[in-house]
Amino acid sequence: MDALHEAALIAVRDCMGVKPGEKALVITDGPTRKIGYALFEVAKKLGAEAFFIEIITRSSNGQEPPAPVAELMKLVDVILIPTLMSMSHTDSRREASKNGVRIATLPGITEDLMVRTLGADYFEIGKLSDAVAKLLTEGFEVRVTSANGTDVTMDITGRDGAADTGLNHTPGSFSNLPAGEAYLAPMEGRSEGVVVIDGSMAGIGLLGEERIRIEITGGYATAITGGEAAEKLLSLMEPHGAPAFNVAELGIGTNDRARIMGNVLEDEKAIGTAHIAFGDNKSMGGTVRVASHLDGVILSPSVLIDGKPVLEDGELVL
Repeated sequence: MDALHEAALIAVRDCMGVKPGEKALVITDGPTRKIGYALFEVAKKLGAEAFFIEIITRSSNGQEPPAPVAELMKLVDVILIPTLMSMSHTDSRREASKNGVRIATLPGITEDLMVRTLGADYFEIGKLSDAVAKLLTEGFEVRVTSANGTDVTMDITGRDGAADTGLNHTPGSFSNLPAGEAYLAPMEGRSEGVVVIDGSMAGIGLLGEERIRIEITGGYATAITGGEAAEKLLSLMEPHGAPAFNVAELGIGTNDRARIMGNVLEDEKAIGTAHIAFGDNKSMGGTVRVASHLDGVILSPSVLIDGKPVLEDGELVL
């Protein structure tokens, strides 16, 4: 078995807990076809009643799949979704989860990323993610600062933190693969300050010396500056209107295998980072539905929940 199929085996057997006779659906697209087929082959070998569907690549994160695919998603036991654009924040994924389907999305996954990160100890990552998620659930206010200029405060009163553990063994469980973060949706309309994205940005990649400065007022990004990267981000958000500028998510990375490589799927999981996303937050208990969800990774931040540090200059403090 080659390295890709070994990683696929970990995903299907260990992370998803697929059992003989279960109906397992793989949804993929052109750029991720090889990974999708590896997952399909492994599911077959484990005795699942496996399905493989390739859809046309979506134009944005959060865009729905074709209606027949959305219906099929509600009729199976397990779904793995390696696609270029994320289906995490779609109504079809949420409805399938409500129906008890175990789901993992792998947006933007590459062979290298899959082989490097699927060998992580997800049981340990799960414990750490659960611990941070508990702090978020119990908190009322989060402040995120960084040496490059981030200073933003978010009201999280009444919002539940969630742990992206990668272990989807119970009905309705959902995560990314690779996994490794704790996250929530801040209260709409109640985030204020400045976010400087200096790691990577969904839809753009590594930022290097070019950073994106985002001013936040009343829970929305109200000014985005920083050269070509900022212009690109605006071009991704503007077609979706005001909801795409909503402060949708705060996340804290918990995966010790993840590195900052330019793919937000991995970057946002790296220990020592935080990420803030804009757009759809319904998957996280929020109220904004829009076919856009864009994460920006902040390097070596300090994160305080009700004044108590969780991250100090990129070091986890629990």
